[in-house]
Amino acid sequence: MPANLPPQYYEAEKNLRTAKNATEKILVLEELLGIMPKHKGTDHLRAELRTRIAKLTQQEDKKAGTHRASMVIDKEGAAQVAVVGLPNAGKSQLVGAITNASPLVADYPFTTHSATPGMMEFENIKIQLIDTPPLVPQAIEFWLVHLLRAADALLVLLDLNDAPLDQMEAVMAQLEKMRIAITKPRPDIAELIIAQPKALIVGNKLDLPNARHNLESLQAKYGDQLPVVGISAKDRTGLEDMKLKLFQVLDIIRVYTKTPGQKADFNDTIILKKGSTLEDGAAQVHKDFAARLKYARIWGSGKHDGVMAKRDHVLQDGDVIELHL
Repeated sequence: MPANLPPQYYEAEKNLRTAKNATEKILVLEELLGIMPKHKGTDHLRAELRTRIAKLTQQEDKKAGTHRASMVIDKEGAAQVAVVGLPNAGKSQLVGAITNASPLVADYPFTTHSATPGMMEFENIKIQLIDTPPLVPQAIEFWLVHLLRAADALLVLLDLNDAPLDQMEAVMAQLEKMRIAITKPRPDIAELIIAQPKALIVGNKLDLPNARHNLESLQAKYGDQLPVVGISAKDRTGLEDMKLKLFQVLDIIRVYTKTPGQKADFNDTIILKKGSTLEDGAAQVHKDFAARLKYARIWGSGKHDGVMAKRDHVLQDGDVIELHL
């Protein structure tokens, strides 16, 4: 199958030949991945670009004397979410409160210098959160750009006690410099944006004075573009609601399988994008199952439990499928 690459790809590819160092090459390669259409014809090229990024990243690690884990973090769990914000927003405190990670927490800025992953439990699945350095020019390393572009979603953490509207503008400006947009980009920069991840705005320090008024201001300005929730990482207020909102932002569903005559295995969760079909679910169980699928029965979103469903049946969160090959 032909790759059918758009003209923008070849324009960006010219920058790869003029890149002066590994950092610039990595950023261009990430841009190429963002431009490239996703279909079978580009699978080989996509894998090749990712391999080149990995090799260049390892080279930069050796030069800087840093550990690879601080630069490239493999995705684990149902999704990978990067926690971003300005200094003292409480990112490390939040990640430490709801995951198994132990990032350094202090009352002074710039305590986070690398990326720290942790697993957040939501009902019966786990979502990977990554504590990142603050979004200010002096703390933005080349690997952070790669990490934020590759994440499934961004959790934008704001200090509700310190002009959160100004913070939000500053965060969005820094993301735009990385060619990332979490809201509809302005026409003058739209062509420059190569990553538009899903995002959740979280106002922290809800326990402090004026916090609720500032939260309402955030919701009034950004609520029609992005979901906005308020929490206190210190008091652990609103954390469960935040987890639910984050799950909804990710646009994923949980599906389970069962074998004929047996109960469903709710410990083995299949994670799919919202809108996925029964055929997509079969392929996730095993790469050959979609082609070999004879029929299936479904419990949950069917009109009746155990009803036979077609390949194009759209699955819902919590569905149980019984595949017959």
